[in-house]
Amino acid sequence: MEETFGKIIKNARIDRAMTLSAMAKIIGVDMTTLSKIENGSRNFDAKKLPILCETLGLDMVGMEKELKGDKIVKVLFEDPAVRELVKSKLETFEMLSVNKTVNQDEDWRLKELTKPNSKIRLGTLFSGIGAVETALKRLNLNHEIVFAGDIDPHVKKSYYANYEIAESAWHDDVTTFKAEAYKGAVDLLVGGSPCQAFSMVGKRLGLEDVRGTLFYDYARVVQEVQPKVFIYENVKGLTNHDGGKTWKVVQDVLSDLGYKIHSCILNSKDYGIPQHRERIFVVGIKDHSIKFTFPKPIPLERTMQDFLEDFTNSRYYLKEKGIKFVTSSKNRQKRYTQINGDVMLCQKANQQFNWHGDFVYEPLTSNTVLSNDFDEFIFDVNKVEEKYYLSDKVRDYVLASGTKNFRTSTKTDLDVARPLLQSMHKMHRAGVDNYVTHNKGRIRKLTPTECLRLMGFGDDFKKVVSDTQLYRQAGNSIVVDVLIAILKQLDITKFSK
Repeated sequence: MEETFGKIIKNARIDRAMTLSAMAKIIGVDMTTLSKIENGSRNFDAKKLPILCETLGLDMVGMEKELKGDKIVKVLFEDPAVRELVKSKLETFEMLSVNKTVNQDEDWRLKELTKPNSKIRLGTLFSGIGAVETALKRLNLNHEIVFAGDIDPHVKKSYYANYEIAESAWHDDVTTFKAEAYKGAVDLLVGGSPCQAFSMVGKRLGLEDVRGTLFYDYARVVQEVQPKVFIYENVKGLTNHDGGKTWKVVQDVLSDLGYKIHSCILNSKDYGIPQHRERIFVVGIKDHSIKFTFPKPIPLERTMQDFLEDFTNSRYYLKEKGIKFVTSSKNRQKRYTQINGDVMLCQKANQQFNWHGDFVYEPLTSNTVLSNDFDEFIFDVNKVEEKYYLSDKVRDYVLASGTKNFRTSTKTDLDVARPLLQSMHKMHRAGVDNYVTHNKGRIRKLTPTECLRLMGFGDDFKKVVSDTQLYRQAGNSIVVDVLIAILKQLDITKFSK
């Protein structure tokens, strides 16, 4: 049965047209108690199960199993740490199992490009550090950057260090960018504007109605340039921003430009990058006869750990204050922080400066050799989240093998856990409960190189700005691998000149 114990009771009662008060009277409880049993907030007395099953015509054996299962789940999930662990493991399982049997006809990775030697004419707005430029590079496709631009001078510095572009082809401010000169000269236009609300005067807004927003300038450039294809990317929240009104305007305006519009929320963990990053993508195609569906998810074959550097500078390690923030159960339960995760939390521009996001714990072993630079970053894990650790007095008692004629096993760090008991939060018993030990170690934030890797940029990406700017630029970028999937699915070469 997929329903909870309480839900089964409620549905059976309703099917028999029994009121809550009538059912409560039969099993000998008050209406409030029965209501709580049905919604799962109160346990059911097993002694009353026979009369319950007889009254509602339920299978006694099946209901006994449901009741036991319900109680086990409630006991386990009283512990926030267990809830967090289960959520994490379910996400990992889903990540590894999603579409393991991808139909070869639907696998975008196997698609052959029709004109692999052609040159793609590219224009970008809000260009950032060039995610689509890197995507085309990784696909080994010839391309020419017709124009690009960004208001951030640090972004321009990174862009010019990594891509070939004439100074005349760069614009600093999209609101003053005159794009009419590029009409018919662009095959692919890519960009994404910040999410802004529109003034909803009428039922349907057109391009002129959204003037004054950065989306207006994106749509204006599409209208002026008339690219064969455009890709518009934005945060997932755009779809429900201002009660969904903003998203409706975006769709209406882009459709009015004469393009066939396709939209979908894509997660980078479904396209080869272990990062939980959901974004809305809009693909507009000038030729309405061309069919397009978004690329199917593929199995994730790597974890975040595969993207880490072998050696890191001491400046990336946290000191005591940062460690206590990052390791606190409150922040981990709210998914503000994650340590040694398989799938990265969504990168944000400022995460490395407010101790949010992903962190790496490195335990020290007897073989670890450190320079003096690292001494101040070594911490004792036992001093973090003290409530989960045993005091010296309790530890000595719990790990004693017994007294007189009583002896028991006191092993810690078991491969297979002993059964978890409801009393484990308040009683410590040798040989009954589970205990783990920790060594000293260090916690560090991800390096800029690692953040760039987890956005799909290779180590050949030239870093010419400060770490502060690199973190911001990585966090603001589009994931390269998602763009690769879209470009392959589109067969972008068939739109080339």
